[in-house]
Amino acid sequence: MYGRYTQELGVYAKEEAARLRESGQRRSISERSRTLDLLEYEKGRCAKCRRSGYPYVLEPPAHDFISVCTVRCQKFLISRVGEDWIFLILLGLVMALVSWVVDFCIAICLQAQKWMYGGLDSNIFLQYLAWVTYPVVLITFSAGFTQILAPQAVGSGIPEMKTILRGVVLKEYLTFKTFVAKVIGLTCALGSGMPLGKEGPFVHIASLCAALLSKFMSLFGGIYEKALCVCVCVCVPGVLFSIEVTSTFFAVRNYWRGFFAATFSAFIFRVLAVWNRDEETITALFKTRFRLDFPFDLQELPAFAVIGIASGFGGALFVYLNRLIVQFMRKQKTINRFLMKKRLLYPALVTLLVSTLTFPPGFGQFMAGKLTQKESLVTLLDNRTWAKHGIAEEFDYIGHSQAWQHPQVNVFVTLVLFIVMKFWMSALATTIPVPCGAFMPVFVIGAAFGRLVGESMAAWFPDGIHSDGTVYSIVPGGYAVVGAAALSGAVTHTVSTAVIVFELTGQISHILPVMIAVILANAVAQSLQPSLYDSIIRIKKLPYLPELGWGHHEKYNIRVEDIMVRDVRYITLNCCYRDLQNVLMVGNLKTLALVESAESMILLGSIERAQLQALLSRQLSRARRLEYIRDRSVSEKKNLSVLTVPSKNDENQRASQEVRFQVRGHSKRGFKSMLFMFSSLLLRILFLQIAEWEEMQLDEQVNFDDCKIDPAPFQLVERTSLHKTHTIFSLLGLDHAYVTSIGRLIGMVSLIELRKAIEGSVKAKGVKLRPPPGQFPGQRHQQQRERGHRAAQAVGSPQHLAAS
Repeated sequence: MYGRYTQELGVYAKEEAARLRESGQRRSISERSRTLDLLEYEKGRCAKCRRSGYPYVLEPPAHDFISVCTVRCQKFLISRVGEDWIFLILLGLVMALVSWVVDFCIAICLQAQKWMYGGLDSNIFLQYLAWVTYPVVLITFSAGFTQILAPQAVGSGIPEMKTILRGVVLKEYLTFKTFVAKVIGLTCALGSGMPLGKEGPFVHIASLCAALLSKFMSLFGGIYEKALCVCVCVCVPGVLFSIEVTSTFFAVRNYWRGFFAATFSAFIFRVLAVWNRDEETITALFKTRFRLDFPFDLQELPAFAVIGIASGFGGALFVYLNRLIVQFMRKQKTINRFLMKKRLLYPALVTLLVSTLTFPPGFGQFMAGKLTQKESLVTLLDNRTWAKHGIAEEFDYIGHSQAWQHPQVNVFVTLVLFIVMKFWMSALATTIPVPCGAFMPVFVIGAAFGRLVGESMAAWFPDGIHSDGTVYSIVPGGYAVVGAAALSGAVTHTVSTAVIVFELTGQISHILPVMIAVILANAVAQSLQPSLYDSIIRIKKLPYLPELGWGHHEKYNIRVEDIMVRDVRYITLNCCYRDLQNVLMVGNLKTLALVESAESMILLGSIERAQLQALLSRQLSRARRLEYIRDRSVSEKKNLSVLTVPSKNDENQRASQEVRFQVRGHSKRGFKSMLFMFSSLLLRILFLQIAEWEEMQLDEQVNFDDCKIDPAPFQLVERTSLHKTHTIFSLLGLDHAYVTSIGRLIGMVSLIELRKAIEGSVKAKGVKLRPPPGQFPGQRHQQQRERGHRAAQAVGSPQHLAAS
């Protein structure tokens, strides 16, 4: 090992390659000379495809050559271009097309609603019917279609994606049916004009596209895990948002993949907008024109800080209100049973209520009810001042800004009503069982709150803030940008919203106020409530590991020995198939521990449930049963052939008995009954023989030679702290870990035990120093040592290990 090379490695490799190439050529020449048919084959087929593995003697069919050429071309593309680049380009292209089609259909739906509303201006009652009926029909269709096709598409999908990336398998969440239900349901829900968003659902849709591309394209079959980590949105900061809301720990090696796919997707999306003549060139979605020479004064920073703190309280209140509505509907058993029977009634009633309150000639005239979310955001980010000295008439309203003008109410009352009404409407609308998110409604509400503060500052300082003799007027649109980023960041517990507003507005002039407000909003919101997605995880009771509290050192005192399950179900190396059958019939464990013996309890590895089922099925297979019956019948025939030939007297006596049997059983019914009894007797004997054979097979010792055993399952020592266990589970995406002491299996910890430990130790007013022994399934260290010396049975029974 520590010797010296007598020849350089490069020279040696070249000589060895030349030698192998010459030997291969000589061998191929000798093989070609064996038959004359090979010469014809050489002339008519592709030489490169011939070397893909087909024998030269037999000529393969034509379709096999096509498949071989396809495989070779795929290998060429992978070797020259790279599977990552091809996959990410396709993913970005698909997401851009899906996003553009969804936006196009949503715009058509919203235009249709306005066309129906504007065409009936002569009759206000018909206007109301058109305004209300249209969204009710779309929301009802979205709820019914989603419920029938794929109920997993309901909601934003981010809580489920967090759980999946955490290592838990959720069925039907990454299927083609879910993709179709998500896209169509989201289009109808947003086309209704309800205060719902699409940013969260698009993270789920991007994950669906990535999973489907990995699953149905054999070319990219090996990068399924990397695809789920991309979670592309149609904006580049969406990568940061996706990482923040879905991943506790993110692999940095996947960051360039997400960035590249998002960049390509955003480019295609904006090119499609230019191609459709929605935009003149590639620009920001909500272009602003704030002044760059002096965007804000230093004295305005306290106002921006106030926006951040107030947004933190507002975000926590929004999450609490959303959870309160869901819990109220679940606790009312009568209402819950009624709505379970009439699943489409609840979304229809909520849509009817929201549409009625936003009816423009009605109460909607005081809260800009006729504007869509996009139009509202465009007007709120306007850099002009709406009201000077609080008088609305002094501002010349142009375009969509006219919706904020009312002859009897100034803009301050309109903005306050808009914020209050949209706040609880959005919290209520996000509980509808349709594909929807809450990011965009919260973003608009935050922009309205920031606009309110900006208009107030403009009214308090009508001549602006003096700086070195130069007068700079207040820009309320900048306050709207700060408020939008702060409130959306507070609800989602993310700081990437600061980057999102920069891309949406196309300016970074207010980068410092936005960062200050977002950080303050997150600090306040995280201390009061979980994020909206974590709240939904708790409501749905998804198997997701909660986060530990801030700055509580007492959690280090809780150890694995206090929370682990001690009665672990396991199998021994010398167990029989009967023990295997017993352990498979109880519970739904995905993996079982393999120990050396019940006395030593040395952990040898873990075996998946599917492997054990395959062993048992192979031992009691139908083929082996038929073989046993066949061998049994052959042996019985041999035994009968050994018997002596019967005499003539015996033959005459048997014939007379047969005659008497025929005379007595003259009736047809008696003959059928005797035949049925005879066949039943034969079947019973056969069943007894099979049962006897099964008992013999179950008593045999299990052969683990053909079984895939994980020789190194993840293990923890008994003194591992709760904090370290939580970090390891989150970092590695574990769902269970075995607890060993000097190689001996003494317990097991799963997500259930860990979650109960965290919820039992971390409280709102502090952390318990040490949980009582009865709170967890474990005992103390002394009892553990006593148990280690006792003999256990080959198969144990756990208290609960549903997560594993």
